[in-house]
Amino acid sequence: MKAATLRSLAGLALIALGAAALAWPEFSYTKDTHDAKLGPLEFTLKEKDTLRIPAWAGFAAIAAGTVLVWRRKG
Repeated sequence: MKAATLRSLAGLALIALGAAALAWPEFSYTKDTHDAKLGPLEFTLKEKDTLRIPAWAGFAAIAAGTVLVWRRKG
């Protein structure tokens, strides 16, 4: 692949990720934090975390993607 094609694909990916960050500014995920095994009993503590994506990060990704897509070599 040419470098220009890769640059355009990266730009489109950044635009898509930036738009997704603006559409869904936060998402939740669950992680296992502690495991305990006491004889035949097993305990697992799961913790739910929320990750917030700032609006400026979404706009910055869209701007960077736009620069990569429409930048002319010359």
